Amino acid sequence: MAEPLSFHLMAKPSGPICNLDCTYCFYLEKEEFVGRTNRFRMPDDVLERYVKEYIEAQDVPEVHFAWQGGEPTLMGVDFFRKVVELQGKYGDGKKIGNGFQTNGTLLDDEWGEFLAANDFLVGLSIDGPEKLHDEFRVDKGGRPTFHKVMEGLEVLKKHSVEFNTLTVVNASNVRQPRELYRFLKGIGSTYHQYIPLVERLPDDRAKELGLTFAFPPEDGKPGESPVTPWSVPARQWGNFLAAIFDEWILNDVGTIFVNHFENTLSAVAGYQPGMCVYRETCGNALVVEHNGHVYSCDHFVYPEYDLGNIMGKGLREMVMSPRQQKFGNDKAATLPAFCWNCEFVSACHGECPKHRFTLTPDGEPGLNYLCPGLKRYFSHVWPRMRMLAEIVLSGQDPSTIMETLRPKGRKRRN
Repeated sequence: MAEPLSFHLMAKPSGPICNLDCTYCFYLEKEEFVGRTNRFRMPDDVLERYVKEYIEAQDVPEVHFAWQGGEPTLMGVDFFRKVVELQGKYGDGKKIGNGFQTNGTLLDDEWGEFLAANDFLVGLSIDGPEKLHDEFRVDKGGRPTFHKVMEGLEVLKKHSVEFNTLTVVNASNVRQPRELYRFLKGIGSTYHQYIPLVERLPDDRAKELGLTFAFPPEDGKPGESPVTPWSVPARQWGNFLAAIFDEWILNDVGTIFVNHFENTLSAVAGYQPGMCVYRETCGNALVVEHNGHVYSCDHFVYPEYDLGNIMGKGLREMVMSPRQQKFGNDKAATLPAFCWNCEFVSACHGECPKHRFTLTPDGEPGLNYLCPGLKRYFSHVWPRMRMLAEIVLSGQDPSTIMETLRPKGRKRRN
């Protein structure tokens, strides 16, 4: 019997439009591809079709909507009131959840009341303490945004809105892992998402179109363009994760959750990691733009990955199409032998195909740029992750590992 169909679709109702002008943002230039509809605003008919079809296409009792951008708060609260109304109309008895990724600068009491009343989980984008955050995350006038983000965070706290944090790890904040981790912990974030910044300078094709960044690698071919100066250095990415792990494993197991640690633990325990970048294949995490066009992945919003428009094609049809299935399966099919022979392949699976633009030591294409850092991280945490997996699988409290590993006389850091 085939498994029930379930997939993730990230909706961008405002397309790539944002009130900030972050130096490293790869999505602002997507105006060149996704087309203009009502000034980059999802029309009512597209919204209704999307909500209806997304719920109907899921063969599971719980359906989760993810709203991103650009900046989704630019749509206004009334747009999302309509979202909730449509979800109620087409819910068909399924449990509906909503995730909402925002830079936080436009949040006010009206937003806080709405998000709390409708149980939205908010992802707040913040890159660390003021100096680290403001290095790249600036507004259209080049002004810093840290204090605006913190005001938005206070709105979320005031209204008891559940939130987590998303941090883009770049060439600057990667050098201060413990300061960054403790800052996020200090502002009340109990779930940390760390996203490595890897962007390349424009290749010839991108230059012809006036784009800022290179196109994704094709079929594992090595990239000719170097990474941007603000991209995270590969080895330092591993040092960053290892340093945070050392802090977490002694002090915060069971109270702070980190996306990479959860996925590594799953792999060590013998399960498939949950994050698409760590799974053997991908293709079940698509994106729908403001105009209804569906693309294979958030990082592949280019014409060749346009699967069609929901006003003319069914979502299920697009997700199950041979093109999308090939896109997902190619992740494993193009993985170099060097990776298949790696002891950490079950936890990594070559990471994201977007980052696979370097050569293996024997000259085979398709190696992930972050490979040196990923090996550093996995080799550092593996023994203690095995201990933690044994504790979890035996039904014990995972937090007991902290007392086991903490040196005698050393107190837990709060």
